[in-house]
Amino acid sequence: MIGAAVVGLGVGEAHARTYAEDPRAELRWVLDLDRERAERVAAELGARAARDLDEILSDGAVGAVSIASFDDAHYAQALAALRGGRNVLVEKPLCRTVEEARELKAAWEQAGRPVLASNLVLRGAPLYEWLRAQLDAGSLGVPYAFDGDYLYGRLAKITEGWRAGVDDYSVLLGGGVHLVDLMLWLTGQRPVRVSAAGNRISTEGTAFRYLDFAAATFEFESGLVGRITANFGSVHPHQHVVRVFGTRATFVHDDAGARLHESRDPAEAPRRLDAAALPGTKGVLVPAFLAAIESGDSGGAQHELDVICACAAADRALFEGAVVDVDYV
Repeated sequence: MIGAAVVGLGVGEAHARTYAEDPRAELRWVLDLDRERAERVAAELGARAARDLDEILSDGAVGAVSIASFDDAHYAQALAALRGGRNVLVEKPLCRTVEEARELKAAWEQAGRPVLASNLVLRGAPLYEWLRAQLDAGSLGVPYAFDGDYLYGRLAKITEGWRAGVDDYSVLLGGGVHLVDLMLWLTGQRPVRVSAAGNRISTEGTAFRYLDFAAATFEFESGLVGRITANFGSVHPHQHVVRVFGTRATFVHDDAGARLHESRDPAEAPRRLDAAALPGTKGVLVPAFLAAIESGDSGGAQHELDVICACAAADRALFEGAVVDVDYV
């Protein structure tokens, strides 16, 4: 049995429930800023409510820690868990700067390379699992363009919620990271350069202090171009729009659903795809995390760090108003 603990019970409650239901795991601790919530969830799932992270890390039976706190707390909590020799699953973003990514990698290596993963749940959606298999099989031909739009559609969460009080909040790291992750995960490539632009027109006059819209253009050694937008002020339902252009076919998922265009003939309708574009739960990647712990497969950590480095480079391009190289750790 893998002893598990969950820090933060917003999205983290789905982690806790998945651990509690998995026969490979024993949910031992939950921690939340809302003590009453932690005690309620702990009582329901047969765990204990921790006072702080130190109490969790003092329990030698805990081998897996899920970090699902606010974005600006992820780095320090993940670093503490790694230094404590634990396997760690972190909600997005894993961390927020290249320097933090470098420190996490160093701690991960010093700990003997335990499993380090980020809960970027679109990877667990049946539609994107199918698309990755098609790309790997060459069914779309050579991919030459990837477009991803993160339409948040929840303006009050950044003007009135905790995000309004976070220093240096980034919509790319806070939301666009899902599409950056898909871009790297689906194509098996990582970008080398990025340029970006943005604005804060939608949140003008509110408590939110940072850009609410950002658009980044990533360049790859292969010639692939990726265009990612993080649109937190959109008047639109929450949606992930994805388009992958290959030399043999084009994949599109948007409000009209998912389809695959396999002909340039306008008279030929695209193939409709029924697979779900969202996972069934925010805990969908927890079983794979547990499986990696069991098998000792920690090879996915570099991908998680690469995603952060790509997003951080896009934020630097926004700040500098220039094309910048992606600095990987």
